[in-house]
Amino acid sequence: MIDFQNPSFIKLSRVDPANADGQFASLLLDGEQIMMAFRGMRDMVVFTTKRIIALNVQGMTGKKKDFTSLPYNRIQAFSVETAGTFDRDAELEVYFSALGKVKFEFAGSTDVAYLAKLIGHYVL
Repeated sequence: MIDFQNPSFIKLSRVDPANADGQFASLLLDGEQIMMAFRGMRDMVVFTTKRIIALNVQGMTGKKKDFTSLPYNRIQAFSVETAGTFDRDAELEVYFSALGKVKFEFAGSTDVAYLAKLIGHYVL
């Protein structure tokens, strides 16, 4: 489960959503599609048409996996911070009712404005 006391994912890089299907296919609802996918060291985060799903790979072998589902209908607020000249990382903070804040940090040229638009489409 996401640690909501330390709610940050380190430097996520965008990957092709088709590469994430294998990890998340059994969790997706009928008609639900992965819109964007990101990978950290071993963890992944996908943004679907219904929710954000975070995969936390655990243990030495990586066979134990924790999936946390964060539905868009529980989002109360969100903010994006684009990358700058010296701070090349972008950030997305999402505030969930009854859960707290989750912060995603993206490496390099991630289009966080598109992420904000995607979330806004389902939340607003």
